[in-house]
Amino acid sequence: MSRAALREHLIRRRLAGPDVPTPRQKNLRSYRLFGQGDPAALMGLDPERRWGAGAVLELMAERCGVRPEFGYGSGPDTIDPERTLDALDRLADLVRRTARSRGTVLAGTGHPTQLTAFHTSLARALEAAGCTLRTPARGARFREPTPDGNRACTLDYVGPVAVVRSLDGGPAKAGRISSGTLLHTHSAQPVRLALAALAQAGEPLPDLVLGDHGWLCGAGRLGVPAGGLADSNDPAPFVGEAEGTVSVVVPVDDGAYQECYKPLSDYVLQRADLAPYKD
Repeated sequence: MSRAALREHLIRRRLAGPDVPTPRQKNLRSYRLFGQGDPAALMGLDPERRWGAGAVLELMAERCGVRPEFGYGSGPDTIDPERTLDALDRLADLVRRTARSRGTVLAGTGHPTQLTAFHTSLARALEAAGCTLRTPARGARFREPTPDGNRACTLDYVGPVAVVRSLDGGPAKAGRISSGTLLHTHSAQPVRLALAALAQAGEPLPDLVLGDHGWLCGAGRLGVPAGGLADSNDPAPFVGEAEGTVSVVVPVDDGAYQECYKPLSDYVLQRADLAPYKD
């Protein structure tokens, strides 16, 4: 796919452009929570300096292309597709370097129903290029704090991509999550568990972590190169990138259907000189 065609796809699917699905008020709330040090907003990141809401907005306007006026408080917000495309080019460079060195790769997602296929495509293409995929800590159990209390979870894998499943029982109705459900999470606990399991087994840390949310921030905080996607209401990965903790962050809406991201993974693999992998 050409850059121009992908730009059109990003706008048509509202992955980027002048009217992405994440409203302005949600973005500003996330920026305030990050500035206040809210653990869910930090996603495992330990910022080098204090980031107030205004500084976060300024950074997100620079990195994502959201509207820079603090007085604009509600309505649609933007992600600049040119910034998305530039970041995809940088991610392709990171993937290319990993492929050439035949490095080890760990992939994980906090958006299992949206982004698993994107990470799978990159991971499988790297494997085909001679890289080794790691799947440590499968079945590890942990408790994750939420506004409704701690929830029991387990680390699992869908193909080569780590995901989090619920261990809480009960029917999936009336707002309850049934046991085995794939969970949306901002937590860095999964990547910490995975990296700790590698260390305990005497294995080196991976050369690359592909991911989003806490997978990017948690890996970057531990010094592991990390690249992936992040939405305009998730400032932590972009702060990590700005501070040199996270290697590459691609600004894009992260709540679309999985098939919407296939042109993005194809584009990255083409730019990385890797044939698009088809599972």
